[in-house]
Amino acid sequence: MKRSIGAKTLAFPTPTWVVGTYDINGDPNAMTVAWAGLCCSVPPCISVSLRKATYSYSGIIENKAFTVSIPSEDHVKETDYFGLVSGRDENKFKATGLTPVRSELVAAPFVGEFPLVLECKLLHTLEIGLHILFVGEIVDIKAEESALDENGDPDIEKVRPIIYGTGSRSYYGIGRDLGKAFSIGKER
Repeated sequence: MKRSIGAKTLAFPTPTWVVGTYDINGDPNAMTVAWAGLCCSVPPCISVSLRKATYSYSGIIENKAFTVSIPSEDHVKETDYFGLVSGRDENKFKATGLTPVRSELVAAPFVGEFPLVLECKLLHTLEIGLHILFVGEIVDIKAEESALDENGDPDIEKVRPIIYGTGSRSYYGIGRDLGKAFSIGKER
């Protein structure tokens, strides 16, 4: 028997991404988000949701671009820090010792030490209650060579991304491989 627990922001898992923007002075800024995901195949797009009150909100609106840096488990503390403080009050890159890298394709910085980066141009915004949903078209993905498989694609076990448990408000690593998608279902 299932028990009703009410309407909550709960889904498993949610990604832990760091969204990069430039502020109105052209300084690099970044914030951690979990309300995010893939939203279209053609063109390749992702969505991220931010509150208008965040410092990053105006950077995305102003520059019509953002990046998503996907951290590895090695940087869980820095990733959490990016979500704890505001870029209005402090330079998060200096505080964490991480490197802001200027994208050559969009007007937004990314985190140099993180294994995967999605460079996005802003396509749409949609106000949804407390949050604004930003849809960004992925114009390029940058990946560390060490994070790629033999086919040149990102390998989840090499990237070791961080996921967020909304109910527990905790970070997790990924689990074991359960089987190939679009294939395991054929086995009965």
